[in-house]
Amino acid sequence: MAVDGNWNLTMTTPMGERSATLTLKTSGGTLTGTQAAEGNTVEIFDGTVNGDDLAWKVSIINPMPLTLAFTGKVSGDGMNGEMGIGPMGSFPFTGTRA
Repeated sequence: MAVDGNWNLTMTTPMGERSATLTLKTSGGTLTGTQAAEGNTVEIFDGTVNGDDLAWKVSIINPMPLTLAFTGKVSGDGMNGEMGIGPMGSFPFTGTRA
């Protein structure tokens, strides 16, 4: 599918821009993979894909324990969407195929 593969993400956060790498694999409507940032790699969970629309979550501990909820859309070699940070609101992210 168009979603599978490696991606470089840029997330706009309350603490400035953050970068991450994302490895995605689809199986039917399920999205699995890993997300890595600042030396930490975590498994994504609750991942779904429907055509070019995708969603996933990751739990991070740095700079504080949070669950980040991503929803986005893939278009060719690009991706964009929103990253929800619980009570802090939602912030945009973009991605490019690595």
